[in-house]
Amino acid sequence: MAAEYRTVYTGGEGEIVEKKSRFIATAAPVRSEEEALQVIEQIRKKYWDARHNCFAYVIGERGELERFSDDGEPGGTAGKPILEVIKGEELRNTLIIVTRYFGGTLLGTGGLVRAYSAAAKAGIASSVIITRIPGIKLHITTEYTGLGKIQYILGQRGITTLDSVYTDKVELEVLTAEAEAEAVKGELTEGTNGQAIIETGASCYFAKINGTPQILD
Repeated sequence: MAAEYRTVYTGGEGEIVEKKSRFIATAAPVRSEEEALQVIEQIRKKYWDARHNCFAYVIGERGELERFSDDGEPGGTAGKPILEVIKGEELRNTLIIVTRYFGGTLLGTGGLVRAYSAAAKAGIASSVIITRIPGIKLHITTEYTGLGKIQYILGQRGITTLDSVYTDKVELEVLTAEAEAEAVKGELTEGTNGQAIIETGASCYFAKINGTPQILD
């Protein structure tokens, strides 16, 4: 079974100022290390005159790959704090880059850790975060007499109907979480006294965005 995980859906940019130093955090969704490195390079070109572009990313549905860079800041004061924010939010396939424009005042080790952590959190706060849920499409064929019960069960479980065809019978394509698919099939079978034909379709990821389930690529 695929893993459910939180990730950035739409990236954002947040900024904090600490003792005249600007910390600009860019959060972005990434699916691979290559993609992460491409985004980092884009940000370096965008903020070419900044002193530091520190970053961290976590790749993989279970966070199999972690990388971070202090980019010239004292060791452990920038990249690692950014990584800890990503892990603390339990985000996967996520990159955060924090660009620093030095303001002329040294912040010290503790000050840098706090500033980079706060900036990373600001980047996340400006982004849209979703939970990617492994899903299964179910194709249901039923007589009209069983439709009401099916609709009731789907409604009680908050299951989305993707498509419906009404001919001499009713055909529905619905989307349910993979972890609940067998229970849903059992409930539909029992609720229609075995009269509904339920076929398992394609797997996909989906997420509730603004309260509406949407299939993801």
